[in-house]
Amino acid sequence: MSTPRFTIYDTTLRDGTQGTGISFSVVDKIRVAEKLDAFGVHYIEGGFPGSNPKDAEFFREVKKRAWKQAKITAFGATRRGKMRVEDDPQVRILLDAETPAVTIVGKTWPLQVVEVLGVTREENLAMIADTVAFLKSHGREVLYDAEHFFDSYKDDPDYSLATLRAAHGAGADLLVLCDTNGGSLPEFIAQATRDVIAKVSPAVGIHTHNDAGLGVANALAAVAAGAVQVQGTINGYGERVGNCDLITIAANLQLKLGQPVVPDLTRLRELSLFVDELANVPHNIRAPYVGSAAFTHKGGQHVHAVQKLASSYEHVDPALVGNERNITISDMSGQANVIVKAEKLGFKLAKGAPEVMQVLTEVKRLESEGYEFEAAEASFELLLRRHLGQQRPLFELEEYHCSFRRAAQAHWNKCEATVKLRVNGQPEYTVAEGEGPVNALDAALRKALRPFYPGIDAIKLDDFKVRISNGQLGTAARTRVLIDSTDGDEHWGTVGVSDNIIEASWLALVDSFEYKLGKEATKG
Repeated sequence: MSTPRFTIYDTTLRDGTQGTGISFSVVDKIRVAEKLDAFGVHYIEGGFPGSNPKDAEFFREVKKRAWKQAKITAFGATRRGKMRVEDDPQVRILLDAETPAVTIVGKTWPLQVVEVLGVTREENLAMIADTVAFLKSHGREVLYDAEHFFDSYKDDPDYSLATLRAAHGAGADLLVLCDTNGGSLPEFIAQATRDVIAKVSPAVGIHTHNDAGLGVANALAAVAAGAVQVQGTINGYGERVGNCDLITIAANLQLKLGQPVVPDLTRLRELSLFVDELANVPHNIRAPYVGSAAFTHKGGQHVHAVQKLASSYEHVDPALVGNERNITISDMSGQANVIVKAEKLGFKLAKGAPEVMQVLTEVKRLESEGYEFEAAEASFELLLRRHLGQQRPLFELEEYHCSFRRAAQAHWNKCEATVKLRVNGQPEYTVAEGEGPVNALDAALRKALRPFYPGIDAIKLDDFKVRISNGQLGTAARTRVLIDSTDGDEHWGTVGVSDNIIEASWLALVDSFEYKLGKEATKG
């Protein structure tokens, strides 16, 4: 039997969201899935279709999209005890999701079989086999997650292997060994993986958690022993202290082990930052490979040595993972990033050109004020257009005003916004109400611009995020607002930063309209 091809399986949208403080809207989940697909991930686990309305909507939405590389995967469990698989509604929901692949989790540890499921060992084996066979009979690719495999293998290796044989015998395409408690050591992971490959099947994957700080190391140990799939999450999100970090594992597999897992590793840092921004969590500056400190050199002998021989203090070229060397005494650091991003957006810039340095200086100034452009490429493109003289403002702002009134006795709230502009030299003064101050501002601005830019009605604001960039200042902290917009075909992100949340929202809102309507005006 030939060895299956090596694959990467992402479970950020399911296992990752079980982490404390991690949550995605449906729009977020779609955007993350699209980013993972473009990056080259082979499987994207979207969640359990029947667990909540948000996951159900996600699976409805993914059916409407064409996926370039990834197989969207539904996640569920084996049938319930003492129930026919055909009658189990949770198994039926997996079929209704209509994904090409399905991952099911089953019990491996006799302790859990008896104490948690409350069924016999024999019934558990039947539950595994029945579910796999049923899904296979309906044309699904089936990945079987053996929960608590390594803890079980220590206690009862024979039964642990029997559960895998039940899945394999029923037609499972891949047996995934799960270090669910995250407490195993690499040597044991490797030996147990070798045993499974020798005694059951060569089609084995690995799913590790990071409770002992060994999530990535354990996954690499399993790969060295013959595993052909690694499951994990972007930036290591997950329950308790997290899962195996797919960002780190992808770089190690490709750069250290020569395993070609994705077509373009230079987008690794971009992916990591993008997902952090949508999850609304601070990026780990010390993250391996992609953190802003990963290739930062600070004075003394290190700087001197790196300027002569970069490999003396860098284990890989930072450009290979989309990062950059940062020597804090150099004002040239960062040009490459501006040029690469500009080229991606369709602008050709030469290194050392005055406009490159102007953009770089402006980006650094804005980032020092709290801006981040990783998930706000539309705002970055506007910045480029302005410095290249290719952006004409849609309007001149004279003033805007927001008010909020609450009638305690009548139990109602009211937000009102007024906007005073000049559009093509013509004064516009509009008033609108909304559910909140930003909604009211949005309505007033649209009313003012609609006669001049009717295409504004196609623009919808899909998501709105608020981040405090320097929380130590308390209520005086600066606020960053990220807005995700769409016209039904394209999605774009914009950002605004201010001491005032209304002003930050206004800046992000105006950028959204400037980006889309400005592009349409240029085409016209």
